[in-house]
Amino acid sequence: MTENAYIHIPFCVKKCNYCAFVSYNKLQKKKDYIKSLIAEIKSNYNGERLNTLYFGGGTPSLLSIDEVEEIISLFQFANNAEVSFEVNPNKLSVEYLTKLYKLGVNRLSIGAQSFDSGILKLIGRLHTPEDITKAVENARLAGFGNISIDLIYGLPTQTLENFEKTLNSAIELGVEHISLYGLKIEENTPFAQKPPLNLPDDDMQADMYLLAGDVLRFAGFNKYEISNFSKIGFESKHNLNYWDANTYYGFGCGAHGYEFDSRYENEIDLDKYIQNPFKKIHNHLLTEEEKREETIFLGFRKAEGIDVKEIKEKFGYDFDSQNGASIVKFLDSGHVIKTDKGYALSDKGFLVSNVILCQFING
Repeated sequence: MTENAYIHIPFCVKKCNYCAFVSYNKLQKKKDYIKSLIAEIKSNYNGERLNTLYFGGGTPSLLSIDEVEEIISLFQFANNAEVSFEVNPNKLSVEYLTKLYKLGVNRLSIGAQSFDSGILKLIGRLHTPEDITKAVENARLAGFGNISIDLIYGLPTQTLENFEKTLNSAIELGVEHISLYGLKIEENTPFAQKPPLNLPDDDMQADMYLLAGDVLRFAGFNKYEISNFSKIGFESKHNLNYWDANTYYGFGCGAHGYEFDSRYENEIDLDKYIQNPFKKIHNHLLTEEEKREETIFLGFRKAEGIDVKEIKEKFGYDFDSQNGASIVKFLDSGHVIKTDKGYALSDKGFLVSNVILCQFING
């Protein structure tokens, strides 16, 4: 039974220089896209009462209120369901946000990225720092009590001092959640074609991450996952569902889903998706070994770490005996810490998580 869903809205006014997500500046195709998206949902959604629904992009706030309503009306919801909606800060009116809230959207994710106007221009964002502040103010007036802000560190010309100012600006807005991502230059992005100058090196990125942990902890935020910090009780239920390796629908162009032990990816070409919204370009049935590895890998992303008893009961796998030497090594080095239920990564461990997890998974 699948009780969570992700919907991808692949439209942007302009692609940001760092963005590797499936997005297109083809708003003239929005009407046809929504028609195909609705057909996909009607064909695949089985009527479960959803615990979480997440609109991601792209820029979901390019949808009209009528379009959002048409999509949301297709679903049934559990009590206290979390309905998240990604928005860009510019041109976000109280009227639009109020109508969004009345439709049942109760969690807003604002793509801020930085509070430095010069850096925002360098990375191709169309908003200003003032737009971010106004977006949060308007969201509060609309009734939103659960607001998240996305920030990126390791940006061109960014310094530790500059990044700390961005963190403090976000904190001062009183938001409940902050997501924090290190810049990676990925293929098929404007930055890959024309690399930016004055990028912080890996050591500086690590310092920024550790600084963020200290600053946000002092401000009352709890790090519950490698990239996510929240006030108590405001953890993202939808994202926790991913990291708990639970199932979810993936609807829309380029969306990923996980159902019936299979991980799938929808068509990423916009025109091909519109023509046939039912095609999966990847559909992989996980083996028991792959499910076990995912449970370990995703579990270590969470600050609480993995539950070795649960892994033993679910997969018949004794984590301690299978990874004894690696556990001792990383406990001694301070990269891993012992918990009541098993093991978790320390702040230092999060910085090199892929290296550590490869040893745990591959032996």
